[in-house]
Amino acid sequence: MDNQKGSLFPDEVILQILARLPVKSLFRFKSVCKSWYRLPSDKYFISLFNQVSVKEHLLVAEVSDSSSLICVDNLRGVSELSLDFVRDRVRIRVSCNGLLCCSSIPEKGVYYVCNPSTREFRKLPKSRERPVTRFYPDGEATLVGLACDLSRNKFNVVLAGYHRSFGQRPDGSFICLVFDSETNKWRKFVSVLEECSFTHMSKNQVVFVNGILHWLMSGLCYILALDVEHDVWRKISLPDEIRFGNGGNRVYLLESDGFLSVIQLSDGWMKIWKMSEYETETWSVVDSISLRCIKGLVPGIFPICQTGEYVFLATHKQVLVYQRRSKLWKEMFSVKGSSSLPLWFSAHAFRSTIGPCN
Repeated sequence: MDNQKGSLFPDEVILQILARLPVKSLFRFKSVCKSWYRLPSDKYFISLFNQVSVKEHLLVAEVSDSSSLICVDNLRGVSELSLDFVRDRVRIRVSCNGLLCCSSIPEKGVYYVCNPSTREFRKLPKSRERPVTRFYPDGEATLVGLACDLSRNKFNVVLAGYHRSFGQRPDGSFICLVFDSETNKWRKFVSVLEECSFTHMSKNQVVFVNGILHWLMSGLCYILALDVEHDVWRKISLPDEIRFGNGGNRVYLLESDGFLSVIQLSDGWMKIWKMSEYETETWSVVDSISLRCIKGLVPGIFPICQTGEYVFLATHKQVLVYQRRSKLWKEMFSVKGSSSLPLWFSAHAFRSTIGPCN
């Protein structure tokens, strides 16, 4: 950026300020001058913007009586995002670093990866040539994952499920399809895994940390992890207190400032664990939060995303935020009127980034 004569601030200060704007505002200000016009495509500024934005988690949710997504920001409140630029009827399957992986409705094996902040999207090539009859992961895949590496400007989409002969139970062969944004192709590999089961929440709350995708088993036996670069599955242990069923068995897998984290809910407390040492699978408790203030909501409350400063949670019709420093609860959003699906059913962690779609 060329520093104009008489400018009040150095260029780097101006860049730091602009990097803290919402993407929508950044694109609006492109008309200010030529140097600002080039910013959304400048590699240095994109890196700076994403470094700042990944520290802030937002929550996005599909509301059944609205065509738009609601976006809840801890600082800026509630706004709307639209996926109309995709030009298809879609639903969100998973979110990662500002990108959303969506599937077409009705299911036809059609997937999109889009950035609702920049309104860019990419339609993925079909992952299969024929309708699924003998095995899935296509269609209603057991697992759907999205790994967005902002530092390398690439992403991977993962579909995984058990092979099964028509009308038969799965035979133990775990089929995994991985889309690579650099090659624009799917690759397939087969592993032998004992039968895994997942709840809707554990399928939705896939966490991308250390270049690895993580899903929580519904039986709380372990975390299933996939190294997307080397096509290797591994199992990661949960804290002993969770595995042995002490202190409540409602557990959710999230990310916390670049670390793997689990939130454990009981009737009266919400306990937050963080994996402080990834290689040795060392867990530590970083917070214990009383739920006395929201006691009536506890049975239907689900943590969606968090940072070191706050936790977003969704109920049937509300989005709540808990401020960890002040220890205050606040309602951020409430669905008006009737709603056919609980809000937590469609809520996802989100970040506003200038992410790579094409």
